Amino acid sequence: MSINFNFNAFAGNPLRSILPSAAALQSLNTTILQNDHSSSSPNFKVLPFRNGRPLASSTAGFGDSPPIWHLGWINLDDLRGIFENSGAQLNGDSFVYLGSSVEEDNVYWAIDVSDKVPELGTDKEMELSFVELRTLMVATDWEDLKAMENLTIAGNAKALLEWHKTSQFCGHCGAKTVSMEAGRRKQCSNDSCKKRIYPRLDPVVIMLVIDRENDSVLLGTRPKLISRLWSCLSGFTEQGESLEEAVRRETWEESGIEVGEVVYHSSQPWPVGPNSVPYQLMVGFFAYAKSREITVDKKELEDAQWFSREDIRKALMMAEYKKAQRTAATKVEQMCKGVEKSRSLAADFNVESGELAPIFVPGPFAIAHHLISSWAFSDQNTL
Repeated sequence: MSINFNFNAFAGNPLRSILPSAAALQSLNTTILQNDHSSSSPNFKVLPFRNGRPLASSTAGFGDSPPIWHLGWINLDDLRGIFENSGAQLNGDSFVYLGSSVEEDNVYWAIDVSDKVPELGTDKEMELSFVELRTLMVATDWEDLKAMENLTIAGNAKALLEWHKTSQFCGHCGAKTVSMEAGRRKQCSNDSCKKRIYPRLDPVVIMLVIDRENDSVLLGTRPKLISRLWSCLSGFTEQGESLEEAVRRETWEESGIEVGEVVYHSSQPWPVGPNSVPYQLMVGFFAYAKSREITVDKKELEDAQWFSREDIRKALMMAEYKKAQRTAATKVEQMCKGVEKSRSLAADFNVESGELAPIFVPGPFAIAHHLISSWAFSDQNTL
């Protein structure tokens, strides 16, 4: 079954990212510092994060539908009260501007409260909890546009906040940096340097290697991932090479397969990467093989194999993804009620009943899924 999105997960941000004017930003900082809570705007919405996890809530689904998670927006009064109760300092530089709503007169911000305030939520009264973004990703109903937009907002906020953590010092002179333009850039505090620093994404090529002659594709599996999970090959670009060159080099290094033609498919922001590179841009390609004999680099892959179109179509049966989505959605609900038991991401996919496909490919939240399904159902979709 092929799924078509208007955009890949974590893309398609519904918020307008036009920065407020300098006067508006100054007014914001003044409002935050005021003790008169009646001065704050009800249209000021804040999404707190703790250790990279956004605040979330959950409501019951309709009929047989699983629970539905929501972003845990709070207003400025509530946030200021939390800071005051904990004795922490709140100032305008703590906020990162996310954007404004096209449909509503709201302005949205994110803030990292990891080292500033006590744990929020995780109790039966508030029914709020800080939830891992990967868990929210799996719990999201990919057919629900609003839910996908919420995931995008959370992903964008996480990427910006993580960038603030990794850019506290100037890479040129080593001085501390200060937040500018509502957290959308930083600047070196050294008057003799004043280097401007902007967020950047590390480009990662991800490619479905296709053998036209034998009507098959190359997938690899990496150690310590979900059992039976096979996916596209991928890798970082190096200095001085194009994306197409990176596709050919990474494919050769990981599998020993020589690639000729490289065709662009789509791209996807990926804010759930490892801590060392928490924000990436996945750039997806179809890569057409010129050879077939596989030589696996065991440092990169556990294994790599060719799979037929029939194999892939069997693996794309949606039952397992729906099970995983339901399990993760229930997990979020339990966390928000304070009764969640420890489970790993792999456990969300381990809800087995009935006959399973021999391999498992990434879910619809990953660009790898759309590369694979586009090829598998190319008689229904145009590559």
